Amino acid sequence: MPPSEYTCTIQDVSKQDPIDDDDNDVPVNKLTSFNGRLNQFFHASKNVNGGREQKIKLESSGILQDDNSSGSSSGSKRREAQDQTPDLSNNNSIIPSPKRRKMRQSNPLLPSRTNTTRSKSTTTASSASSPQPQSPNPLPKTKPPTRSRRTRTSRTATPSSSSPPATSSLLRDTIPANLTLLLVGVNPGILTGTTGYAYAHPSNLFWKLLHSSGITTTRHPPSDTYRLPDLYNVGNTNIVERPTRDASMLSKAEMDAGVPVLEAKVAAQRPKAVCLVGKSIWEAVWRVRRGRGIRKEEFRYGWQGEGENMGRCEGWDGAPVFVATTTSGLAAGMTMAQKEAVWNELGTWVVGRREEMKKSEEEQKELI
Repeated sequence: MPPSEYTCTIQDVSKQDPIDDDDNDVPVNKLTSFNGRLNQFFHASKNVNGGREQKIKLESSGILQDDNSSGSSSGSKRREAQDQTPDLSNNNSIIPSPKRRKMRQSNPLLPSRTNTTRSKSTTTASSASSPQPQSPNPLPKTKPPTRSRRTRTSRTATPSSSSPPATSSLLRDTIPANLTLLLVGVNPGILTGTTGYAYAHPSNLFWKLLHSSGITTTRHPPSDTYRLPDLYNVGNTNIVERPTRDASMLSKAEMDAGVPVLEAKVAAQRPKAVCLVGKSIWEAVWRVRRGRGIRKEEFRYGWQGEGENMGRCEGWDGAPVFVATTTSGLAAGMTMAQKEAVWNELGTWVVGRREEMKKSEEEQKELI
């Protein structure tokens, strides 16, 4: 646009009628054509004087009214002014008119105005044309915490390639002939089956009770399992060979199936006495012999009647049976003092039997 079209004549405004700036000021961002286009070059087509003359003509024709009129007259005034503007529908760009604003700011004599309607339309148009400012530091979108599903791991220890499978055990029976005492356990634990040593778990009280009762003169480690027959004439076996973490994992059928096997072992080696290490072993023997479970009033720890001897066969009345408490660290039904009282009874008999055997050997030596 050539600069000459923007020139205007400045007159002494003090000698002229006051100018209603609202009538001479056309909204820059107001929709001015039936197609919704903007009047971009309205101020470029006429100068300030031409606009004033046009206002006077419009007032004489009765189209325009005072600024304090209603909103409907103000709307018709703008529509009349818009009809006289050239059609610029082919121009799609929106260019504001900064020159008119500069003139008002540089001339202090021009009255200041406040046009609520135009400011609303300007705000609406500007907000629609310009994008909303974004925050310089937008907050990151956080995902709601998801609950992780815990995977359940098996508690059963997986044996290494060098250790035997869970169904077998390295523990061997120590049952030489004519033992003073044969100790019968329920079944090997996992550590016992892996190492091959009887009652190998540190929480097991077997070796402690053997020593406190006097059956052994010292507290032996589990690795001395196979030395007991030579040192004390005491052997060891189990009613079930399958190792488990706890004896409660065995079924009654497994326990009952081990009773005839135990009877055969006792009958073959003929020990002086048999100690059942745990109440559940005697319950299995009772079920097999009587075909029913033992009643509470029928059970007792300690020595059983002569009719309950194990390994009875032709020419031999069998071995007396002593029912001792379990030595497992998982069993909490009895206190340590109660367990020691039961085991001390067995130890007293073992010590007495050992002294008798020693005395008998001395007498035989004297005869020779």
